[in-house]
Parts: sequence; C-alpha cells; structure tokens
Amino acid sequence: MSQMLDKAKNFVAEKLTTIEKPEASIDNVDFKRVSSDSVEYLAKLSVKNPYGYALPVCEISYTLKSAGRVIGSGKMADPGSLKASDTTLMEVPVKVPHSVLVSLAKDIGADRDIDYELELGLTIDLPVIGKFTIPLSTKGEIKLPSISDIF
Repeated sequence: MSQMLDKAKNFVAEKLTTIEKPEASIDNVDFKRVSSDSVEYLAKLSVKNPYGYALPVCEISYTLKSAGRVIGSGKMADPGSLKASDTTLMEVPVKVPHSVLVSLAKDIGADRDIDYELELGLTIDLPVIGKFTIPLSTKGEIKLPSISDIF
C-alpha cells in the first residue's frame, strides 16, 4: 500500500513541475514624485499569463536596497489580475523616506543617483497549485529628483 502511495505522490509531483507557470520581468524603475515625507519611485513589471483565463494577483512585496541597507519595503495587496493569454503591465510604487535619502549622501555624490537593488515577490493564485510566488530582482541607478521635479 505504501509503495502505491509513493508512486502516486511521485506522479503528482512530476506533473506539477511540468505545469506552465506565469513569467515576469522588471522593465524599469524610475522616479515618480516627491511628497512631504518621501520620494516615490515606480517599478514597472511585465507579467505573461500562459493560461486562457485571468489569474488573480494576491500581492506584490518589495524591498529596495542601497549601499547594503534596506531603504524601502512594503506590500501591495490585491493589485488586480493578469489578463488571459496575454502580457499584463503592472506598476508598483516604492516609497523611500527623506530621512533615508539624507543618510545615503555618501553614495549619492556628485552624480545625484542612488545605486539600488530591488527585490520583488509577485504572488499569484494558480488553480490546483495554490499561491505561487515569482521572485524578481534588478540592480541599477535611480536619479534623485531635481528642484524642477519637486515644483
């Protein structure tokens, strides 16, 4: 009996690993706006849904790091759903408090940019499998806002 149960488990595990899953990529991270307490950046994602029906996105979690430190993190609950058999463009706002930017003055230097690493977790509810998280990360430089961006 236990051999039959092991065979069934192996069969199910093999089938689940071959199931097509959504694919995602981070297209861009750019300045969005300045508020009284923070600077907001916008991460743009492309998510490809291979299924013929829409898939709900449960949440998107993010961590923004610079100089080895976390400068912004959070979650975006219930950001919508993925279009059926199509690529969905999603935007994730990332807030960085002004106090953190001031402490990064050494990294900013004369070129007015921040070296960053952005880690995202895109959690999707897949039928049969359940919640599935696609890990994404990118590195780059973000320009600090100029005076004309603020006013």
